[in-house]
Amino acid sequence: RAPRMAQEAAPVLLLVLARLVSSTWHEGSGYYLESHTNEVYAEEPPPEPALDYRRVPQWCATLSIHRGEASCYSPRGSSYRSSLGTRCELSCARGYRLVGPSAVQCLPNRHWSGMAYCRQIRCHVLPALLRGSYVCSAGVQMDSRCDYSCQPGYQLEGDRSRVCMEDGRWSGAEPICVDLEPPRIRCPDSRERIAEPGKLTATVYWDPPRVRDSADGVIKRVMLRGPEPGSEFPEGEHVIRYTAHDQAYNRASCKFSIRVQVRRCPVLKPPQNGHISCTSDGNNYGATCEYLCDGGYERQGTSLRVCQSSQQWTGSQPLCAPMQINTDVNSAASLLDQFLEKRRLFVISAPDPSNRYYKMQISMLQQAACGLDLRHVTTVELVGQPPHEVGRIREHRLSLGIIEELRRFLHLTRSHFSAVLLDKAGTDRERYISPVSPDELFTLIDTYLLSQPEAARRAQSGDPCE
Repeated sequence: RAPRMAQEAAPVLLLVLARLVSSTWHEGSGYYLESHTNEVYAEEPPPEPALDYRRVPQWCATLSIHRGEASCYSPRGSSYRSSLGTRCELSCARGYRLVGPSAVQCLPNRHWSGMAYCRQIRCHVLPALLRGSYVCSAGVQMDSRCDYSCQPGYQLEGDRSRVCMEDGRWSGAEPICVDLEPPRIRCPDSRERIAEPGKLTATVYWDPPRVRDSADGVIKRVMLRGPEPGSEFPEGEHVIRYTAHDQAYNRASCKFSIRVQVRRCPVLKPPQNGHISCTSDGNNYGATCEYLCDGGYERQGTSLRVCQSSQQWTGSQPLCAPMQINTDVNSAASLLDQFLEKRRLFVISAPDPSNRYYKMQISMLQQAACGLDLRHVTTVELVGQPPHEVGRIREHRLSLGIIEELRRFLHLTRSHFSAVLLDKAGTDRERYISPVSPDELFTLIDTYLLSQPEAARRAQSGDPCE
């Protein structure tokens, strides 16, 4: 059995030894040299036969490049432009770019080592310009010049022109069209107005200004500096200004003037022993002036005068004559009516002329006659007992019947001294049971009984009795 196993293993061993033993052929040696190694050598192909340049002067096809040029150099000389080994430098005409290798060589396979061509240089199409446009001399080709312009009302900011360069890019940067022009605004014409009757103002209306934008026609806002149309303007000159803004915040302004004239009459002079109370400014067109006389004086003539548009007053100036007291009346009421709104009355009652309080009061009033007249105070005396009772206002005597009515109306007794102060409306304002000093009497009148016009005239003229 052992010999049979040895026979079966013999082919395997021979295969292993065959792989470990290799043979190398040496050309011209006539034998194989065996070497024991694990490397396997492939048989080298025989070298190709040498080429004869003289027999093949044009090995590769004639090289030409459209829109370009090939500069070739052959190892055999300048007359061999496509022989084996010829090297050509490729270039393109201006305006074209080489696509492919910049140099090629004629190879043994009768082909050039690469392919190349000249492509026209083009820039990208320029984007549209907002609110503007451009015109190009040669489209998007190299050296093409594109000139930009803007729509009316807009101005170009940036490069005015761009050129397509050799690298296929445009020179400069994209400009923009901006609105730098202010809007156009026109204000209304200046005007003059006459003040309305009885007023020192005139109501003036006008149309809004005309505004136009030269760019997109959009006006963002229009501002007014001054009164609104339809306002009342006082006398004098007034400037109205308008300012307009467009969407780009450019602004423009305009102005016009309004002149208000007040027609005036000559200034009226107050009458002697009187004064004037006028409406409005006193002598403007439509003003009304009322003539008023001081207490103790009566107006003779017209009471009102009006300033006309002709700048003349109606009527003529009245006079303020001394007040005429009529004691020949039928009742005390008729007597008091003569003083209504003209004079204040200070009524003194005493049992007889020798009364100490009476004489003291009369003495003080005589020394303060100027102050009494300034405050329009008239003294009424009721002295004595009937039938010898005496009533008088200054030098005017009162009848016994009037005296009796006055006493009942004013609640004055004959038994002792008393006094009562009546205001210009005939109202009982203060009573005294002893003599009152002029200062105390004047303080009461100046504090409580003066009307606003009287107080204003007193503040303006001061106290002439000082």
